[in-house]
Amino acid sequence: MNELYEMIEKKIKESGYSRPISGSDVYDDICDQIEGKENGSYVVLSKFDDDVIFEYHITVMDDEFNLGVLTMRTPEGVFEADFDA
Repeated sequence: MNELYEMIEKKIKESGYSRPISGSDVYDDICDQIEGKENGSYVVLSKFDDDVIFEYHITVMDDEFNLGVLTMRTPEGVFEADFDA
């Protein structure tokens, strides 16, 4: 799992997002957001910090999910990490 968390952190940092970030926290947030959702594609908004909104573009499948794009909206600007690239 550590490799997955590190990959999440790397993609987010490559987007230009400069705040501290934990891949584990992002993964856990996604899991919380999709809990109980049926298979399909979703755009989910999450207030990640007091002034940061994460917008997840997620495809939910039977036993897994795919995070396609993560858009982070902050006072410093908007940053986008494409996990399908």
